[in-house]
Amino acid sequence: MRAYTPKDDVQAKAYYTDRYYVAPQVPKTPVEDDAVFAADLAAIKAKFEVSDAYIQVEQMVVYIQPQDIYGVLELMKDELEYTQLSELSAIDWLAKDGTFEIFYQMLSMTKRKRIRIKYFIKEGQAVDSVEKLFRSADWSEREMYDMFGIEANGHPFMKRILMPYDWQGFPLRKTYPLEGDEFAAWYEVDKIYGKEARDIIGPEIRDTARIDRYDSERFARLGFEVPKGTEITDDMERTVQNYQEEGGVFMIKKYTKESSKVIDDPQR
Repeated sequence: MRAYTPKDDVQAKAYYTDRYYVAPQVPKTPVEDDAVFAADLAAIKAKFEVSDAYIQVEQMVVYIQPQDIYGVLELMKDELEYTQLSELSAIDWLAKDGTFEIFYQMLSMTKRKRIRIKYFIKEGQAVDSVEKLFRSADWSEREMYDMFGIEANGHPFMKRILMPYDWQGFPLRKTYPLEGDEFAAWYEVDKIYGKEARDIIGPEIRDTARIDRYDSERFARLGFEVPKGTEITDDMERTVQNYQEEGGVFMIKKYTKESSKVIDDPQR
């Protein structure tokens, strides 16, 4: 497989002009406003360093040091009754300050509470695997490595999980182009047919928003649907929308869009 050369204009084909838009946050409240969260935070602070903590959308967010993650989750599981790790992943802040924000979503069924544990790492820095504590972390840590390039030390099988093992680049980083890079455009062509077939087959089209009016099945032509196999022409009339197929249904009156009435009043 040929080596991929990174490009400086990878975002040139992006749909959005603001490359690193940050959505406004919902209000934060002090942890002391909730007695259960306050007790949980005190238990964490008794053994580990906490840089920040607050309540947001009825769940507590706690920022810790990266090296403490295994111990914090072990404490939450064994002593604080947070027995489910429902999600873990990363947020790309590389353009802002060269860091990733790692988060772990914890759930306590007995307390009916959720806590999100967070910390920051630098690009190229690995995290400690928590797969031995929570089996749900197995695939989540592999996905985090696959999509962001963040390795988990101590993971039993630190390989890609969604992309092929020999894939180059990390698709959820904000510098990864929305339509895929050069490597993505030629990956399957090179893999299946070889580079000599590039001029015959052409690059892959990975833009999911692309609509081709001349596609073979005519599924993309909303309002101009035709039966399969119909010859493609430029002078097509718009399809009349009906509520029943030709022939209708026995004992049911056939309605057309023109003869129907739309009721706007929801209380009617």
